[in-house]
Amino acid sequence: MQQKKKMQRLSARVKLRNYFADHVGEVLDSNTLREIGGISEWARRVRELRDEEGLDIVTHNDLDSLKPNEYMLRSLEIKPSAERSISKEVRALVLDRDGYTCQMCGAVAGEPHPYNRNQKTRLHIGHIVDKSLGGTDDIENLQALCSVCNEGAANITFARPDVTRLLAQVRRAPRLDQQEVLYWLITKFPAQAKRKIEEGEG
Repeated sequence: MQQKKKMQRLSARVKLRNYFADHVGEVLDSNTLREIGGISEWARRVRELRDEEGLDIVTHNDLDSLKPNEYMLRSLEIKPSAERSISKEVRALVLDRDGYTCQMCGAVAGEPHPYNRNQKTRLHIGHIVDKSLGGTDDIENLQALCSVCNEGAANITFARPDVTRLLAQVRRAPRLDQQEVLYWLITKFPAQAKRKIEEGEG
């Protein structure tokens, strides 16, 4: 029974891989892929092709021209992926540590991307110091990056702003934007915000 399930999974993945390869650059809809895969978990197989095998499969989260439930293999070139060598446990730890937030632009997973409101933010795990420059897979050298920043981040590291520069930017922002920052901080740090308010009242 276990072997039969394994063969069904493998064959669905192979069928989908071959179909994508035969239709490079073409927009494929979910109904077609479901039919090709022949199983209810066809979407998981597509994610495996992208995340485990490095196929350059994109969705509406990556490309504005695509609609929800549309997929496209951009090329047959295998994309190098930092995530393929990183365990699920380490990935979860990094995302939790980084607050499910891109460490370059501040985009939050699942929310509209700040540089493109029509695209939802999808997070990846990237290296702070790229492996090609001697970086390691240690958790201290990993960070959450959105797909937009991850695409343009190869061999580039942007320093995080220190508190002085950050406050200067907030002070320069319009009042409504400052309020948005305040609401976000209160939501992120409710206990600390409550303590500060109580200290002020005392």
